[in-house]
Amino acid sequence: MTENPPPEADREMDYRATVFLPRTGFPMRADLPRREPEILARWQAIGLFEKIRAASSGRKKFILHDGPPYANGNLHIGTALNKILKDVINRTRQMAGFDADYIPGWDCHGLPIEWKIEEEYRKSGRDKDAVPILDFRAECRAYAAHWMQVQGEEFKRLGVEGDFAHRYATMDYAAESAIVAEIGKFLMNGALYRGLRPVMWSPVEKTALAEAEIEYHDHKSTAIWVRFPIVRATSHYDGHSSRGSNEDLHGSSIVIWTTTPWTIPGNEAIAFNERMTYALITVTGIAPGSLAIVGEKLLVGRDLLAQFCGAVGITGYDIIREMPGNGPEMAAITCDHPLDGYPLGAAPGKEAVNYGYAGLIPLIAAGFVTAEQGTGFVHIAPGHGPDDFELGRDKNLTIPDTVGPDGTFNEWVPLFAGLHVYKAADRVCEELKKARRKAGQKAGALLGREEFVHSYPHSWRSKAPVIFRATPQWFIRMDGEEKIREKALQAIAETHFVPEQGRNRIGAMVAARPDWCISRQRAWGVPIAVFVHRASGEPLRDPEVMARIVAAFETEGADAWYASPPERFLGKNYDPAEYEQVTDIVDVWFESGSTHAFVLEARHLPWPADLYLEGSDQHRGWFHSSLLESVGTRGRAPFKAVLTHGFVLDEQGRKMSKSLGNVVAPQEVMKDYGADILRLWVMMSDTTEDLRIGREILKQQAELYRRLRNTLRWLLGCLDGFSEDERVAYAEMPELERYILHRLTELDTRIRRAVETYDWTGIYPEIHTFCANDLSAFYFDIRKDSLYCDRPDSPRRRAARTVLDHLHRALCTWLAPVLCFTAEEAWCARFGEENSVHLETFPEMPAEWRDEVLAARWEKIREWRGMTTLSIERERSEGRLRSSLEAGAILPSETERETLLDADTWADVLIVSKVQFASSANGLSFGATSAPGQKCARCWKVLEEVGENKKHPKLCRRCADAVESGLVCRAAAA
Repeated sequence: MTENPPPEADREMDYRATVFLPRTGFPMRADLPRREPEILARWQAIGLFEKIRAASSGRKKFILHDGPPYANGNLHIGTALNKILKDVINRTRQMAGFDADYIPGWDCHGLPIEWKIEEEYRKSGRDKDAVPILDFRAECRAYAAHWMQVQGEEFKRLGVEGDFAHRYATMDYAAESAIVAEIGKFLMNGALYRGLRPVMWSPVEKTALAEAEIEYHDHKSTAIWVRFPIVRATSHYDGHSSRGSNEDLHGSSIVIWTTTPWTIPGNEAIAFNERMTYALITVTGIAPGSLAIVGEKLLVGRDLLAQFCGAVGITGYDIIREMPGNGPEMAAITCDHPLDGYPLGAAPGKEAVNYGYAGLIPLIAAGFVTAEQGTGFVHIAPGHGPDDFELGRDKNLTIPDTVGPDGTFNEWVPLFAGLHVYKAADRVCEELKKARRKAGQKAGALLGREEFVHSYPHSWRSKAPVIFRATPQWFIRMDGEEKIREKALQAIAETHFVPEQGRNRIGAMVAARPDWCISRQRAWGVPIAVFVHRASGEPLRDPEVMARIVAAFETEGADAWYASPPERFLGKNYDPAEYEQVTDIVDVWFESGSTHAFVLEARHLPWPADLYLEGSDQHRGWFHSSLLESVGTRGRAPFKAVLTHGFVLDEQGRKMSKSLGNVVAPQEVMKDYGADILRLWVMMSDTTEDLRIGREILKQQAELYRRLRNTLRWLLGCLDGFSEDERVAYAEMPELERYILHRLTELDTRIRRAVETYDWTGIYPEIHTFCANDLSAFYFDIRKDSLYCDRPDSPRRRAARTVLDHLHRALCTWLAPVLCFTAEEAWCARFGEENSVHLETFPEMPAEWRDEVLAARWEKIREWRGMTTLSIERERSEGRLRSSLEAGAILPSETERETLLDADTWADVLIVSKVQFASSANGLSFGATSAPGQKCARCWKVLEEVGENKKHPKLCRRCADAVESGLVCRAAAA
């Protein structure tokens, strides 16, 4: 006989289907390397960029003018950092309600591309000089075009949004025409001139270099101490030597110290400082191996005497007397050149005396001589240093032409003709040792020598050390009637810098810089399209001639300068035979500094740009050249604000290099993790400082991303089926929901402030913290019970879902500028693929959501919650509780908590089943114990009311009501 079945009330019922668990098609696993290209393809198919522009019509323009990367090779991690940061800035401005029309561009001219083409020639045995210049330039153009295409695709893969269809390039005909027009403006206003100046010269590249093309590396150099025999002259020196007129100086020598022995053949004077005191000594003792001689008399700076003697091995000396630098004796001294006695060389058309060593060497006062190191005397080679040159020009010294373009001494230089300056130290020392002996002296001119390592300027392209070399170059005057320096400093004062220290950095550079050398002796670039009158040496300043040049460049590009006869440009008013056609090209920094003219002005975009954004090295590069170019032609800066970022280092803080094997390629990161991880790394960092990246850091970023993605996934799951009918007005919401909305307003304020100031440091870490702490570990943790178990029409659940809707919209739009692919996926998962989060703007936060008093209350509640959680965790660790829902929390007395929450709300916040209040006469007390009652089979709370409902005896009142309503069953079936 079979027993009768138990009544319905006693049946074991599975309530899982009645719980509103999150449901979404947004996957937990991102699979970004596969999904991101699919999203890119969709954007391309729907014309997203065009839709954004259409949606932005009528809005205020925001222009971040793109500093052009160089079209030479795949992008590296530093370029990826730069482009991502620019893209985030543009997207945040776009979502803040602006029209952020971003035009990417490329720098295409210059030596690196020339080198690549020449390298191919060398491999095939071709002679570059035998190739017609137009053919050579065509190959350079094709090379640059290829890499522009490659880099453009790589930028798009990073998620960079821009008008790539109308990108700019410095080699475009319109750009070349605009660049030569800018050169013409300097020509016409008189700031452009050709002059002999010492410039930083690369013997390897055989061209002048700008300061921005220089980087500093350790370099081993030779320092030497050299005797210059004194020829004592009266204070009324008339040009004829008068040896022995002062007995204590007779037979003595001035000692100079230099770290560039190769400049000795170009010496024309000795500098001293009138504020220093000098000591005439007699050597009484020397160390073994010293080149000093006992009994010789030397003149050196008094404050440097001990340092000098130690360096050259002088162990004993007597001071004969001291001589003030401002006395008449110093200025009346002249010396023989240390190499005097050798035959002179002669260059064609030059005076032989200019290239020999027989001339007398005067002493000249100069403020740049210091007592920091050396001897207090500086040897002056006017052709090989800015200070030397200025002093020489002021005192009408000869500017010897000793070194050729390739760094070798010219054929007319005695002793050293054909020798490369890099290899000259030994030879110069050898000749100095024996030079004075030939003249009958007891000692040679060399007094000491040492090798040392120091920071020295190198070409950033060839990595070879540079030299200062006086050559005829084209310059833009800084301090003429145009007052470029003065106006530039004023423009810097009016510019917003992020970080602020950028102002001082570029300001110091502009204040101290010499005239701007803009000429280069190469082939691939925009020529300095100027004609020079052969007889007078003056450039032709004719607007009509310049207009013809500009027009030709616009239709044919800069090649027109090389392909056309001079009369095409000179017209009928000038005889081509009387004019030299300049073939130097313009400095590529001048080109990129002119981009504001042919990108902003020519396209009728707002000028000046709202923002220039590059690495911190561009204070001496693009920011600098753009400032000078614009100030020189328009009187003000081409930017309103300047933002700089740091460099990318490896995880140990080392510079990346192939030799160290620590290079992180953005292409590999995207293949392994996806572009969103790389973008997140940028914005989770302090970009104003140097950034670090490597395997472990990328793993950390992937974990941060996972938390953000899970936040979006949980929101989407809990918003399943949400409709406007559910929405609850703010005034009807519980305090907890209003507190979360207040937190949204705080973040919204921070984000909008960052949009205005461009200072995004800490913003996205704060958003991540909000998701992890305020939402996942707090709000979601508390409200999941209501969202899973309340009736769909319950006010509390509806209020929570309303807040989740606000959270989803806010987080998707806030994250979209950074996680541009993930935010799009999370938006379309809810609203459909016919929509795009990138067509949205940041949601407006009603003023009533801001409630500082409420926020202060809930911060106190969160503090108490933390204390209670510790008590519960202690009970769990000791095995008395298995979960917080089994707990009954003990809080301080009712008097102390009554201004906070009631017991039921406290239970929700603490995620416990019961709250009781204990006396706290001895201070705050928090604890936990087992909650009385039975566990609800649906919500798992332990409540005494479980069992009251006869139909559902295993449920609490709330769950029984939800099940009996039938709403949950219909939802489950759906």
